Amino acid sequence: MELIITSYCKIKRNTIYLEGNKIISSNSENPSYFFAEAYKTLELNYPKFHKMDMLSKLGFLATETLLSIPKAFGTEFLLRNNLNQISIILSNHSSSLDTDRIYQKSISNKDQYLPSPATFVYTLPNIVIGEIAIKHKITGENAFFVSEKFDAELLVNYTQELFKEANTNAAICGWVDYDDANYEAFIYLVEKATDSIKNANFKALNQTLLNQLFL
Repeated sequence: MELIITSYCKIKRNTIYLEGNKIISSNSENPSYFFAEAYKTLELNYPKFHKMDMLSKLGFLATETLLSIPKAFGTEFLLRNNLNQISIILSNHSSSLDTDRIYQKSISNKDQYLPSPATFVYTLPNIVIGEIAIKHKITGENAFFVSEKFDAELLVNYTQELFKEANTNAAICGWVDYDDANYEAFIYLVEKATDSIKNANFKALNQTLLNQLFL
């Protein structure tokens, strides 16, 4: 069974790249402003976005870039794969630490003890997977790994096992990291190579390729 990458997206330094091409860029050094600008540019209509923590916003924008722009075959990706056969596999370095700090600050002052349920719900990194799954009604397998750095070997091996052992026919995979205004996202789509979707631009999933695309 051959697995191929049908599209990929990177977000880094106030810029969104789709398959290596710059599609959105901002002069703003403030991640909140940049994410808001990207949301408007992509013409998304999903009010819940504004309630998400920064990690979820980052993963959401990267995924929506893949699935909302025709060039990325996003619509076809969802249509040609059953939603219960699409898996989501993400990873990062900082877990949900950025949101954890915000929540900890809200409960550390005994005189102004104001714990926020809206913040607490994002104190797990896999919530970003939940936001993506809810938006697109994806009900397949999911996993979120925390590692020191981008681990292409882990992602490739785990993805291959899901396609072999689980009810997986396609996957949204990658790296979504946000910590103290430092952020980076790399999201890619993986599918089984079939005659109907083979294309010269599609490349076989492997560790070397992932490391090259991530840089």
